[in-house]
Amino acid sequence: MKIIRSVGISLVMILLSAPLIRAQDLSKYRGFSLGMSLPELSNQVDLRPLQTKLIQKRPAVIQELTCWPGGSSDYSLQADSIWQIFFSFYNGQLFRILVTYDQDATHGLTAEDMVQAISKKYGTATRTAGEISFPTNELYRTTEKVIARWEDSQYSINLVRSRFLNSFALVMFSKRLDSWLACWTCPFK
Repeated sequence: MKIIRSVGISLVMILLSAPLIRAQDLSKYRGFSLGMSLPELSNQVDLRPLQTKLIQKRPAVIQELTCWPGGSSDYSLQADSIWQIFFSFYNGQLFRILVTYDQDATHGLTAEDMVQAISKKYGTATRTAGEISFPTNELYRTTEKVIARWEDSQYSINLVRSRFLNSFALVMFSKRLDSWLACWTCPFK
């Protein structure tokens, strides 16, 4: 009887831990990781940190770096469908990645096709009626409707379709740093 109970408890523990084993790392996109330093990322994409755009100096340094993968020799950037990657840094730490997919490469794909493709890497998406803001990127309107979202307690990945560019984009960010930044970019009331 004790053996049956032990086997039963072990089986339940294995079943309960299965989702944790399959949990995807939502902090990574190809060779990039949220939290990596500006110099580390700059070396990876063959750009100098001096090519970053300074958004603000105080109360924290916010910088942005734009990369067009088409001409890169870096494997992590040789993107079959990427038009542009936009990196945002908080005090030198990567906290947001905005990947815009090439219109021609994604022509004919539906939102559901994109969700299925991204779900292969990041797991099951949630459908949400939310919006996401792009406070400093002029290629996107102030907010875009989220098509699907993948998230955990620390990170969020959002699939959107740009109304301006008429292309899909993936927005990844650190929830902690993004919420802090939202407080500083919103007007005080």
